[in-house]
Amino acid sequence: MRWYPHQTVAVVIEKPGATDHPQFLIVEEISGGQVVFNQPAGHLEANESLMQAAVREALEETAWHVELTGFVGVYQSKSTDSGECYIRNCFAARAVREDAGRKLDTDIIRTHWLSLPQLQVRQAQLRSPAVIAVIEDYLNGQVYPLSLVRNLGQA
Repeated sequence: MRWYPHQTVAVVIEKPGATDHPQFLIVEEISGGQVVFNQPAGHLEANESLMQAAVREALEETAWHVELTGFVGVYQSKSTDSGECYIRNCFAARAVREDAGRKLDTDIIRTHWLSLPQLQVRQAQLRSPAVIAVIEDYLNGQVYPLSLVRNLGQA
């Protein structure tokens, strides 16, 4: 049996016009029977690029069409439940338009615009420690050009 890490994407979407405390689009979802909070995120699917996956996941989980603006980083973590390895490729994006009538993925309860302090008080309910780490990196200016992520395949 071969071992493969789970390749995932996540998207940091800052609310337009937020001033004092930037707010980010967060999904409240069911994972492993628990209610958790996460960035819009999911697995890379066959025949799609990381950037295509990020845009798709944002739309499926939040009903927001987004435009990717940068690459925040790669985050490796291990599931506390299964011990499986996850490689999260995180992008920054701009909210373009909400498709208010669109149904969200079945495991999504609702979406929220939350600030970093509002997420920090929910630490025990975060799907992964990467949720806070990614936003902290983003707020510290760690956003790289999208050209950093190159797709050499046909996706």
